[in-house]
Amino acid sequence: MARIGITTTVPVEIILAAGHVPVDLNNIFITSPEAGHMVETAEEAGYPRNICGWIKGLYAVMVNKELNDSFGGIDKVIAVTQGDCSNTHALMETYQLAGIETIPFAYPFDRDYDLLKLQMEKLMNVLGTNWEAVYNVKRELDKLRLRVAEIDRRTWEDNTVSGFHNHLYQVSCSDFNSDTAAFTADVEQFLQQTAEAAEYADELRLGFIGVPPIFTDLYPYMETMGARVVYNEVQRQFAMPYFTDDIVEQYRMYTYPYGVFNRIKDVEAEIERRNLDGLIHYVQSFCFRQIEDMILREKLDIPILTIEGDKPGKVDARTKLRIEGFLEMLR
Repeated sequence: MARIGITTTVPVEIILAAGHVPVDLNNIFITSPEAGHMVETAEEAGYPRNICGWIKGLYAVMVNKELNDSFGGIDKVIAVTQGDCSNTHALMETYQLAGIETIPFAYPFDRDYDLLKLQMEKLMNVLGTNWEAVYNVKRELDKLRLRVAEIDRRTWEDNTVSGFHNHLYQVSCSDFNSDTAAFTADVEQFLQQTAEAAEYADELRLGFIGVPPIFTDLYPYMETMGARVVYNEVQRQFAMPYFTDDIVEQYRMYTYPYGVFNRIKDVEAEIERRNLDGLIHYVQSFCFRQIEDMILREKLDIPILTIEGDKPGKVDARTKLRIEGFLEMLR
């Protein structure tokens, strides 16, 4: 059994079918009390100032031996070389420089079924598993994903789940917190807690689109302003909300890796279904996805506030003022 680091959502069923433990490096980074220091560590090692803070965090998580050992140690990393961050290639090279084994995985930009299936088969061969074992794991994870989908439904339909918890449980589906049994128990306990919970009485219903925020207090801050996020776009995609018996098709339907226009179709449908008043578009500093903001604004017929984050920490005063102004405008 090995602990396999991942830089974003990959076919986690393959890792589990091979008997290994998936570990989402992003979640380790952002939940660490030393997250800010980790960014500085990467810059001290030579990472430029004008590189995404998430990439620096992913680097520091792996090269800091004391930190790595503190959460069980990671043996190798699967890095998504197409369909995620444009800086991942260089991240892999700095991993290799540090003696860390890396495994590439690529989502075909055009969502080609055969190419995606080939990538999955290559990953199976590297990790040592087969389709039968993968489908056995998939059937079990489908049950868990349905329960996480129920958390999402209670957020926007029953109005008994906060925007932060909606974010938390869905984003955790990238690796199921490295322990599917414990995560399943946690989900069931949370569902019991919210079964009879009082409804939120928000004035405004928001959608959050873009990559998960590097801010640590964004969701509770907006709720103090009378607005609740009832739709987390990318986090929901991490939870695989489209259920199909074909695992290759499952990862084709996953919108995040395949360009902005597939994402827009999903966002448009959820704007209507969830009765959203406006969208918060989060962009990470120095990320190529900032360019997509112009496309989203052109195609989505709803008020949008674009906010930018750089390093981990609380929402800065300027961004708070912009959020406050946006919410007043919506009212």
